[in-house]
Amino acid sequence: MPENKENIKLSIVVPFYNESNTVAELHSRLLKVLNDKGDSFEIVFVDDGSLDDTFSNIKKLHPVKIISLRKKSGQSAAINMGIKKSQGAVVVILDSDLENHPEDIPVLLKKIDEGYDLVSGWRKKRWSSQPFSRRLPSILANKLISFISGIELHDHGCSLKAYRRELLEQLNIKGEDHRIIAAYAAIHGAKIAEVEVNYTPRRYGHSNYGLFRIFKVLLDLVALVFFHKYANRPMHFFGGLGFVTFLFSAISFFIMIYFKFFLKISFISTPLPILVALFAILGVQFVLMGLLAEIIIRKSDQGCEHSLFAIKEEISNS
Repeated sequence: MPENKENIKLSIVVPFYNESNTVAELHSRLLKVLNDKGDSFEIVFVDDGSLDDTFSNIKKLHPVKIISLRKKSGQSAAINMGIKKSQGAVVVILDSDLENHPEDIPVLLKKIDEGYDLVSGWRKKRWSSQPFSRRLPSILANKLISFISGIELHDHGCSLKAYRRELLEQLNIKGEDHRIIAAYAAIHGAKIAEVEVNYTPRRYGHSNYGLFRIFKVLLDLVALVFFHKYANRPMHFFGGLGFVTFLFSAISFFIMIYFKFFLKISFISTPLPILVALFAILGVQFVLMGLLAEIIIRKSDQGCEHSLFAIKEEISNS
């Protein structure tokens, strides 16, 4: 693995957490694939504060760049650290549990060579034995992410992806953003492709993901919509919510008036007065929140210049 950054074409980044049984096999398979490929490469293993023998097993391997985090910081943090410490012009990320096949890496790289910025794997046969409990929720979740992000992928959650470094430098992966990183990349105007890859069910340990992950993905989508569509104009978001609640308040008010004067139903006989007041108060609060957010953003903009838009190309003619 060359030390000169300019000579390294490919970086393989793998986050680990309590995967001591898979370390040696994954490294061996990666080496075979990368040596057969023939390009200059580096392997970056990031131990995310494992509590078993993962780190000691990684230290026995050669060649490999090892990063050990002091405590468990989450998959996104481990991936982000591996990216920062890597040097390749193309970065491939995959899981450490051997569900992803290292042998599929050349398929992704072929698409990168065709001019794509990000190539994502599609585990087409995953959950085929659990069509209702796992496969159907997965399909619905991917459809929802595709609809919101505007990028049509079958498997947003597949960790096996290849990226051009210049794209990764534009993205700031934090929280649990790795689950919908293709959606963030699409917002930045990346050219994205998807290829079918192999999938093998986990052989060791147990999955760190459960059905609760669906709710986390939904929250990630809310953050995606807000920070990338309204981060620079929060009044549009909160003001829109305020308008809707004011509308509900007005509708409740007119229904209340109709009941009183046409149906002779007393105000206190229905919950409508409470709804009128409640929706009106919520509307005022949303508008005030939008104004507060606008003040914070405009104050933070003073004295510093920044842009939410990624530059695709910059030319200087002389």
